[in-house]
Amino acid sequence: MKENNIKVSIITVCFNSEKTIRRTIESVLYQTYPNIEYIIVDGKSTDGTVDIVKEYLPAFQKRLRYVSERDKGIYDAMNKGIRLSAGDVIGIINSDDFYEPDAVENIVKYADRGSCQVLYGYCNWFYRNCLIETLRNSHLCLDRKMIPHPSCFVTRKTYSRFGLFVTFFQIASDYELMLRFWKSGQVMFTQIPAVLANFEEGGISTKPEMSRKLEVETAFIWYRYKQISLKQLCLYLYKYMLCG
Repeated sequence: MKENNIKVSIITVCFNSEKTIRRTIESVLYQTYPNIEYIIVDGKSTDGTVDIVKEYLPAFQKRLRYVSERDKGIYDAMNKGIRLSAGDVIGIINSDDFYEPDAVENIVKYADRGSCQVLYGYCNWFYRNCLIETLRNSHLCLDRKMIPHPSCFVTRKTYSRFGLFVTFFQIASDYELMLRFWKSGQVMFTQIPAVLANFEEGGISTKPEMSRKLEVETAFIWYRYKQISLKQLCLYLYKYMLCG
């Protein structure tokens, strides 16, 4: 199978992202791999986000589609994008993150659209345009630590067989999804030894007021997959209530 026969869908969810989304869009536009469709799911922004998206429609030559409507949160918007997509492989890049130019090209070298796969690479972590760390978390440690989600690509067959994001969680549903795939024993994880994406600190999960909520959601996920006991879960909840 020729690599360029694999269609890749890239999804960006956004809300009032006029300050950052241009860089995200251009990182998709200038990918070295050609067979890409781009779907932007906007949550009814009230700033100039949608106007910026419209600017890029001609450059993408009908490969860019967008919707702008209210949603029920970030994971609902991601699910909406997945359902709108038609690619064999699907990547999700948020509106304050951006890809390396050869990210998709690196992915399709390892992709098999007929298989259940998660393909991911390294991710640079920035704060105020300064590189803090290059994240190299492996799926072999998924029972304790998330792999870099901006660098993740998932085959459509995986979503079809094992489901989409659980919208019950507000912050940690990406972790639950990857852990669900891993625990199934039927999804092949492939780590690509290259930086694929860049993560700018400032998203919902990095805000101080949300850190405790992330800890609690993660504890629920660990309990769901039998990695902690009910007693340990209760201790997390008790700590959350004390600190709340």
